[in-house]
Amino acid sequence: MKNLNVFDWVALVLVVVGGLNWGLVGLFNFDLVATIFGDMSALSRGVYALVGLSAVYVTVALGQLCRKA
Repeated sequence: MKNLNVFDWVALVLVVVGGLNWGLVGLFNFDLVATIFGDMSALSRGVYALVGLSAVYVTVALGQLCRKA
């Protein structure tokens, strides 16, 4: 974990936030992102997009880490 740069950490945090948000949606029908930023506002759509892009980035980064090991 100590080889992660700032971009890696931001992506990882966004993926965790997205996962927690989906957990809340699934368990309690509560969308935290929509509550904070508005239901499908430009800001909430931006957060969703960043979480999605972060998931792709983390997936690719994990694949590269597995090849190095």
